[in-house]
Amino acid sequence: MKILTAAEMREVDRLTIEAGIPGLILMENAGSRVVDFLLETFAPLHRERVVVVCGKGNNGGDGFVVARQLWTRKLCRKLTVFELFDPASLTGDAAINRKALDACGCPVQRGLPNEPNVATVVVDAILGTGLTGPARGEALSAIQIVNTQIPLARVVALDIPSGLPSEETTEVGEVVRADYTVTFTAAKRTQILPPTYGRAGQLTCVPIGTPPQFCETNPGFELNLTTPHDLRGLFKPRPNDSNKGLYGHVLVVGGSFGKSGAPAMTGLSSYRSGAGLVTVAIPESTLPMVAGYRPELMTEPTHDPEKLLKLLEKMTVLAVGPGLGTSPESVSLAKLLYEETAIPAVVDADALNAVAGSLRPTDKIRILTPHPGEMSRLTGKSTKEVQTDRLGTARKFSSDTGTVLVLKGDRTVIAFPDGETWINPTGSPSMATGGTGDILTGMIAGLVAQHAKGDWKRAVVAAVWLHGRCGQLGAKKWGEEAMLATDLLEFLPEAMNEVRPKL
Repeated sequence: MKILTAAEMREVDRLTIEAGIPGLILMENAGSRVVDFLLETFAPLHRERVVVVCGKGNNGGDGFVVARQLWTRKLCRKLTVFELFDPASLTGDAAINRKALDACGCPVQRGLPNEPNVATVVVDAILGTGLTGPARGEALSAIQIVNTQIPLARVVALDIPSGLPSEETTEVGEVVRADYTVTFTAAKRTQILPPTYGRAGQLTCVPIGTPPQFCETNPGFELNLTTPHDLRGLFKPRPNDSNKGLYGHVLVVGGSFGKSGAPAMTGLSSYRSGAGLVTVAIPESTLPMVAGYRPELMTEPTHDPEKLLKLLEKMTVLAVGPGLGTSPESVSLAKLLYEETAIPAVVDADALNAVAGSLRPTDKIRILTPHPGEMSRLTGKSTKEVQTDRLGTARKFSSDTGTVLVLKGDRTVIAFPDGETWINPTGSPSMATGGTGDILTGMIAGLVAQHAKGDWKRAVVAAVWLHGRCGQLGAKKWGEEAMLATDLLEFLPEAMNEVRPKL
């Protein structure tokens, strides 16, 4: 799913209208999709008392369409429509739909009274994506009334919650407290990025007739929200004559005294993600612990770096860093493997710290998976600076270094050197526990190993989505406190089934 700025969305609408689809049709389609949403979400809708609050612009016009359809189709128990401005001040498609509301006999009240209201559903059509700065005047008053005087209602925002700017992810004023947002054609940045995405409630993006070449397949729009639909091509049924050699061989390099569990978890998650073979290279003293963790894991000692480089010639993907430690020998090994191996490498944990400050632009596939603290060391910025502009920081680092950057955290950012960027919507506070990063490293390595000669980029995106989805599913069983990192793998089959093509 594309994520657009307000300016990009206006351009998409302009191109659509120029192609022959009038704005009036787009507005009608938008209102129709919202009515469909209401019918599905609040079934049976004929029991509900619905209030529609309409502002002045096209967002208000969408609201007039919703009100007309609810009225003419007699879909709800009671319908009350409020408009915040003199209808004579309306122009364009919004004015046409306001007149249509009169023509069908639907009553409209001027102004939203500041008094208790027993409505059970509120449709917020006060302000749209063109807002800059805080809401003011009658629009602000209406937002405050919706938030305080209609306590029984579930609130559905049209396109964006009123008062929420479409681009600035710092809150600047009062915002409608939406339970749901139905947005049109593409997602908007503040609906997706922290800290404002929670304001949108449950987000649904609906098509309203825009030709795909103007938005969904437009190569000029590089920012995407990961959805299951985006990942289906990676999970087609395997051929009957499959063998382990078809699905890649992952080499995990890591481990140190007291940290043998990290590379073992990485190896196991690579296997669970579908890799054909996994070898874990660890210090000789920790070989028995890893070998005893799972019998499927093959092991190699790490004492001879040149032997590891030779071994990598037979491998598909390298995962380096989990539990590696910070000894001079470990730092030297991480740098050597990062610079010399030709195959794709997933770089995490202590390996990130080892290469921080010495990264040179590369044309090799290097997938770095820092949390904000590690990103701080990689960039020289403070953690606060990283978190303030996660998207910009990730994109610039990826472009400057030629690496794939997976900036972990709430709404993980996945940035590719060519500008393609994905925001991951899955995840849970239950994942704030040691080892979940090692599981992610293994999942990325395992999926890339299977698609190294194909769409390896989408494999990275899929691994991050699946990892977060496992956290969401696991939290339902374990709660937010009791889940362990390896518990994520229990839910990987269920998460994978959610993205498989439906037969």
